[in-house]
Amino acid sequence: MKDVERLSNKLTVYFDDPFWVGVFERIDNGKLSVAKVTFGAEPKDYEVQEFVDRYYYQLKFSPTVDAEIKESKKNPKRLQRDAKKTVLEKGIGTKSQQALKLQQEENKMERKVKSREQKEAEALRLFELKQQKKKEKHKGH
Repeated sequence: MKDVERLSNKLTVYFDDPFWVGVFERIDNGKLSVAKVTFGAEPKDYEVQEFVDRYYYQLKFSPTVDAEIKESKKNPKRLQRDAKKTVLEKGIGTKSQQALKLQQEENKMERKVKSREQKEAEALRLFELKQQKKKEKHKGH
């Protein structure tokens, strides 16, 4: 029998002083990736829905990490209570934190590479400027 492709999405909105933050968790075939969004002021339900509708496909998700998928059908009210309990206990899950950390490290490396390239380009520009000034100075003699 062929394996069934599994896709699961979850959004957790919580208060991380001084802002409200949303963490999108996406599990695709046992691989978890996350994206973090800062809302600022406490978003209303309809504002969160509008954000998801408008910007979900533009979110930059983290690299994937392994995640186990739990099979269960729960009562919606039970899910709501569990979500509230989870947020009160620890905020976002540790797997999500790992994925976010991975994304932060990736962004950090990209920034380092860009800034190094900019520094090298600036140094080269200054060097060429000095060389040009030397040539002009020697032409005058």
